[in-house]
Amino acid sequence: MVVMTFISYFTASRSVFYLFAALTLVSGGVVLITVIRFRSYAQTVLRSAFKSFDRDQESYLSKLSFPVAITGKYDELVWGNSLFKEMLCENKDCVGESITAFTSGVRLQDIVKGNGTNITHNGLKYTVYAVKLRTSCILYFIEDTYFKDTVREFLDSRPAVATIMFDNREELLKDASDGQGTQLVAMVEKTLQKWVSSTSGFYKKLSGGRYLMVMEERHLRRFVEEKFSILDAIRNIKLDEHRYATISIGVGRGGKSLAEDENWSRKALDMALGRGGDQVAIKNGNTFEFFGGVSKGVERHDKVRSRVIALTLADNIKNSDCVFVMGHQFSDLDSVGASIGLWSAITKGQEKPCYVVLNREQTLAGALVETVEKAGNTGMFLSPREALSLITDRSLLIIVDTHSESFVESRDLYKYSKRTVVIDHHRMMVKHIENAIIFYHEPYASSASEMVTELVQYLGENAIGRLEADALLAGITLDTKNFVLKTGVRTFEAAAFLRRKGADTVEVKRLFSNSIDTYRAKYQLVSNAEIYNSCAVTAADEDCPDIRIASAQAADELLGVQGVNASFVLYSSAGTVNISARSLGAVNVQVVMEKLGGGGHQTMAGAQLKDTTVTAVRERLIEILNETQIHKENL
Repeated sequence: MVVMTFISYFTASRSVFYLFAALTLVSGGVVLITVIRFRSYAQTVLRSAFKSFDRDQESYLSKLSFPVAITGKYDELVWGNSLFKEMLCENKDCVGESITAFTSGVRLQDIVKGNGTNITHNGLKYTVYAVKLRTSCILYFIEDTYFKDTVREFLDSRPAVATIMFDNREELLKDASDGQGTQLVAMVEKTLQKWVSSTSGFYKKLSGGRYLMVMEERHLRRFVEEKFSILDAIRNIKLDEHRYATISIGVGRGGKSLAEDENWSRKALDMALGRGGDQVAIKNGNTFEFFGGVSKGVERHDKVRSRVIALTLADNIKNSDCVFVMGHQFSDLDSVGASIGLWSAITKGQEKPCYVVLNREQTLAGALVETVEKAGNTGMFLSPREALSLITDRSLLIIVDTHSESFVESRDLYKYSKRTVVIDHHRMMVKHIENAIIFYHEPYASSASEMVTELVQYLGENAIGRLEADALLAGITLDTKNFVLKTGVRTFEAAAFLRRKGADTVEVKRLFSNSIDTYRAKYQLVSNAEIYNSCAVTAADEDCPDIRIASAQAADELLGVQGVNASFVLYSSAGTVNISARSLGAVNVQVVMEKLGGGGHQTMAGAQLKDTTVTAVRERLIEILNETQIHKENL
């Protein structure tokens, strides 16, 4: 303004010059008064702060061997010792600036609340401590760059152990020539070597298509950020157009020792394989993290494991006084069908008393239960309460179509049982039954009924009649959506066996018939659906009849809409919001449901949420669909 006033003296009229001169004087006076008042305010703040110290302590504050600053009531810097001026102000006058300019943007009130706040300034790392006074605050800046860098290097260099398995090695080599097989294995190992070479770790080939890898935590974090692109690289190694290699990786991290990490890596690998393979599972203590899982389960054509499981199960049945077969809550045709198949094989083939535990009020297979009882099998089904009164320490409990303690028909019966067998086909959940004497889990199988059909051929093939064959075929039909989804060679082999045993496809079709109210409810759900990222989402009214059946069928029906890769049907029942999720395989609905606390299969999953509303769950579901940008490569 002084310069402009000087120029106006020579270039403008006197009135303009006097105007500029007056403004300059007024502005100069305002600035002078402001500076004087701020200095007075700063002195007041300093005196207030120094009142908390005696004279010796006051001089010590100035001579401390680390930066110290005092702020005013507006969080502005009013004083700093010589080290603060040198290290944080770079020998400039910083009085009056906001303290956040020196605390990496962290607010003063957050520093006061914290017990040491980490900041970075001018390339150095500090831990800042704050002492709140009446109208001011004293900040102590402890420069600890060396220690923090040392800690970071220690954490970055912590070892993590990975156990890698060539998932479908045997299946691919079985159909390949010697030269093709050797080349395929060599390509997989070369790809793994190249992947490991990008780290400072090493890997070693084990037996049976397994590999051991040790890496540093810094490289594991990079792999996590890349979502383990090695899975895609291995998947590009193909035997032919339709058959390609896949691997599963189990990683153990954060253990107290390398031995513990290695043990965790094996458990993580089991979890990855139990979820269908072609994915990575990372175990850190009691938590798991998953990546990949876009492929269908690796189907195994041989039945060696089924035979071994059946023989082991037969021995346990013989050593039991009674057998109870139980499915999941809100049992469906697969759960009940598999239970009926086992009941027949045990009572007729093994000649042991057996009961199917069922909650009649909640089952979705009411038509099948009525058909079985009309045929004269009135003593087959027991309620959970009746089963509890009969079970003993020598009894055997077989759980089918679920492997989670939270989903079984009766948790009390499970907890009372001393000997438990699990037969399930759903992808492995983190919280699964771990104390089973037999854990027969095959995620590639289409249904529990398919698995039971294979077992009964060794438990007592002649014990299966037409009625039991109908029940098992109905279970397979339900979970494969009329032999469309998750059907493999063994699925059709099981269906052919049941057909030879007299299974009637017309009778099976009758078990799927609905009332007119259920039919209307299903198509009401379909008509109300909306599309988000190629996913259909719809919700049911509170008073919708037979909502569980209608929602599952509506989810299946929506997959027939052009451009829909997955469907989600929401409904409320008994204060719980339920979700039925379906997919044709391009979207892994299990991953989506796991984010809501549920689980299931790649093509069929669900979740149950308490203490919430359908509207709130719908909004959360849509957020997940938008966040993940749903498509096959992501999930």
